[in-house]
Amino acid sequence: MIKLLVDMFKNKDIRGRIFFTLAIFFVYRLGTNITAPMVDSTRLIGQFADDSILGMINLLGGGALQEFSIFSMGIGPYITASIIVQLLAMDVIPALTEMTKSGAQGKMKLDRITRYFALVLALVQGFTLTYAFHINYGILSNPGPATYMYVTVVITAGTMFLLWLADRISSFGIGNGISMIIFAGIVSDIPFRFSQAFQTLVDTSSSAAIFGGVLNFSLFILMYVAIIILVIFMSTAVRKIPIQYTSSSVRKSNQEITFLPLKINSASVIPVIFASAIMTAPVTVLSFFNQGEFFQTLSTILNVSQPIGLSIYIALIVFFTFFYTNLQVDPEKISDNLSKSGTYIPGIRPGNETKEYVGKVLNRITVLGAIFLSFIAALPYVIPMVTNLPNSVSVGGTGIIIVVGVAMETVKDLQGRLTQKQYRGFVSR
Repeated sequence: MIKLLVDMFKNKDIRGRIFFTLAIFFVYRLGTNITAPMVDSTRLIGQFADDSILGMINLLGGGALQEFSIFSMGIGPYITASIIVQLLAMDVIPALTEMTKSGAQGKMKLDRITRYFALVLALVQGFTLTYAFHINYGILSNPGPATYMYVTVVITAGTMFLLWLADRISSFGIGNGISMIIFAGIVSDIPFRFSQAFQTLVDTSSSAAIFGGVLNFSLFILMYVAIIILVIFMSTAVRKIPIQYTSSSVRKSNQEITFLPLKINSASVIPVIFASAIMTAPVTVLSFFNQGEFFQTLSTILNVSQPIGLSIYIALIVFFTFFYTNLQVDPEKISDNLSKSGTYIPGIRPGNETKEYVGKVLNRITVLGAIFLSFIAALPYVIPMVTNLPNSVSVGGTGIIIVVGVAMETVKDLQGRLTQKQYRGFVSR
């Protein structure tokens, strides 16, 4: 890793890309602290918890929603639009399905549709947030239709500007721009969480209390590191299915065998986001308009800090893990691709038998992926049940999965660029 860092900064092009990405991060963090005009953000301090859908938006946006800044929605509308378009492109709308099969031009058209859809969602979400936040917290200094529309347009423009910044990172920086913006928002909140954890765990009333508090804080850090290692392991874990070319008549050695890799966690963090939205969205919406008995009952049932709500939450994560994995990985397409490329799985007949075998293996490894996601997602709520650590500083959750995933993809991108430069230098000689 140290050698990689040294090589990166020795390379002029990669060094420039790193500094460019850091400059974009600075602009992003600056924007998250600029409150939208005609808004009093002080009324939002401490108004929503981390276990709500608003808390998740606030986490992914690096605290921008709590400030109700010009970047308060982050790139959430684009992520939502992207997921919806991907689902519709899976044999739901034929026109979108054709675009996915039309190469680079089809992907460009699909991305353009996604951005237009994201703009519409941003306008709707921006107006809903502005109206609901003012009704509940009185954030607007001069409420009225014109003010609602003005604030909506400003924060929608902020979201689209963030998309432009993400495109700049993808073109002139390092990594995927969208992922890097989300990464920056989550990472910027980590120092505050560690500071809050230190203040919670370390009692300065006496020397013995300080020693015990420092010990507890050290265990907190070790647990955090252990969770990161587990996430890295599960993110890279694959089930290798051996495949062989039909033209190969000689048995290959173990080093030469080709494998079809299936990721243990093909669904990534999407099931957790879906489950969190279903658990918290109904309560969040009803809290804006209804505070009756039904609201109180629903809030109790769907409270993930309680055993019943946590059980429902885990069940939803398991369901969406299987659902999204089967959307992402199609055994029938894998079987067709193997047949077209002249390869087969030893001992398994091509065609329907291969499809059934791949589907069976996929379902088995998805069980491990679902258990992993459930464990990581439930950890922030289980720990406060058995310790005095509050939800706001507890370990686990979607943030770690996203940060680790983006970091690993960025390192691979940097290694690829370094390798590319080395090959170019070798050829030029």
